[in-house]
Order: sequence, then C-alpha cells, then structure tokens
Amino acid sequence: MNSQTRTIRAVISGRVQGVSYRAWTRKRALHHKVAGWVRNRPDRTVEALFSGSDEAVEALLAECRRGPFMARVDDIAVGEAEPFAGEGFEILS
Repeated sequence: MNSQTRTIRAVISGRVQGVSYRAWTRKRALHHKVAGWVRNRPDRTVEALFSGSDEAVEALLAECRRGPFMARVDDIAVGEAEPFAGEGFEILS
C-alpha cells in the first residue's frame, strides 16, 4: 500500500441484513478497485473495511449510503482504520 491509500471502517445501520447488502458491497468494491471486507454483525448492522485511493473509497462510501434495492440505510458511522494488508474484497462470516 502506498501513501495515497486510505483505509476506513464503516458500520452501516438500517435494513441491511437479509437484503444482499454484503454481496452488493463486494460487487461495488471490486468495481471501484477497493480492497477489504464486509460482514454482518450480531446487532443487525453491517461492518466493512474499505482500503483504496481516497477517490475510490469516497465513491464506494457514497454508494453504500444508498445500498442495494431492498436495503434501507439509516446511518453509516465511519472511522479511519489501520492500513489493510490483504488483497481483494471478501465477505466474512
């Protein structure tokens, strides 16, 4: 990762489980060439780690505020995170 890479952690709340939010997020992350992961949390939120160029991370975050067709996003809590050491974008269990 170079100095131009930004990594954020996002917790998305609303109707975001059971609506293919994770699969949709992975597809959009790959489109934007953003690395990281996404997973469901026990509290019915979705947590994601996005790592890529500032432009790509911001574009993906903007899309996540809308989400896939059946989702309803109420809020996204965003914080800066440690650089992501992996490659690709995974859906974690």
